[in-house]
Amino acid sequence: MFENLSHLALQQYWWVIDSLLGSILVFLMFVQGGQTLIYRLGKSDEERTLLINALGRKWEFTFTTLVTFGGAMFASFPLFYSTSFGGAYWVWMAILFCFIIQAVAYEFRSKPSNVWGAKTFEVFLFINGLLGTILIGTAVGTFFNGAEFTVNELNQSRWANPYGGLEAVLNLHNVALGLTVFFLARLLGSLYFMNHIEHEAIFNRSKKQLLYCGIPFLVVFLFFAIRLLVMDGFAIDAETGTVSVEAYKYLHNFLAMPLVLILFLVGVVLVLFGLIKSYLAEKYTKGIWFTGGGTILVVFTLFLLAGFNHTAFYPSNADLQSSLTIQNASASHYTLTAMSYVSLMVPFVIAYIVWAWRAINNKKLDLEELRNEDHLY
Repeated sequence: MFENLSHLALQQYWWVIDSLLGSILVFLMFVQGGQTLIYRLGKSDEERTLLINALGRKWEFTFTTLVTFGGAMFASFPLFYSTSFGGAYWVWMAILFCFIIQAVAYEFRSKPSNVWGAKTFEVFLFINGLLGTILIGTAVGTFFNGAEFTVNELNQSRWANPYGGLEAVLNLHNVALGLTVFFLARLLGSLYFMNHIEHEAIFNRSKKQLLYCGIPFLVVFLFFAIRLLVMDGFAIDAETGTVSVEAYKYLHNFLAMPLVLILFLVGVVLVLFGLIKSYLAEKYTKGIWFTGGGTILVVFTLFLLAGFNHTAFYPSNADLQSSLTIQNASASHYTLTAMSYVSLMVPFVIAYIVWAWRAINNKKLDLEELRNEDHLY
């Protein structure tokens, strides 16, 4: 079946899969967003423990999806993996550190032998929620704004400066995407608490955060989106493979792929509907599903925008012709074919996640259940 597909078809297939994994990861970052709200929503130790245990039931979904996304990118587009992870190592090491301390925090915060105190691990969770979201969003911003690397004829990559990717934070458009992910994660975290926790005071405080985080989210998202539509992009000549700068490239991509544009607009509408409905309705708790679904659609279309329609998905600012595309950065036809058969298991994995989520969320978490809980995070 898959062996009969062309190499380009397999490359496009795997870019779609990687894009889907990346979009699901951004949705699941409601865990990180919720971690930054622990002290905003919890005014007592008991309330903070309630919030952390609500997130503790889901944090492994985010971590697992992050690892899966990284593994899929490594296997399907190894040149991108070696270039970005090998060159922008300080950024990826910082992201890795953020997720390590998150795992440590959930494991040891409520241990009887914890000599550092619960607040130490709560700070770890805040750091993960703050830096983890901003750094990942900033790193993805380089898909549109480029990075400082070169690749030679032997596919050996080299970073063009000694900053190891940290220079990405000097690009305002990259940072705007990082802040967009940060505020979006906080909004999703608030919606998750409204859906999952039975506590009137936390519900009302979470609703207020929809306004406090929603306004800066809209500002930075609109800046990122408008800048994306009017900026130059990196186009590939279909015949020669030569990379060149094209004015309004990403706007042209939207117009050339109307289905992607429709999905993007539907996603934006769903995000806004979930937020507005949850804020205006008195006891509405389903906003997480509308805003979460919209998040997946928007991020998915941004990935497609970066990689399809003859576009370099990882442009090089140091040497334009070193820019990475889904054609020159991918694994071999044989590898992609073998992986494609494995990918048939993805629907079963998604079904398991949905089943596990429903099993965990069969009852809203409240203080009474928390007091009877055998294992606390």
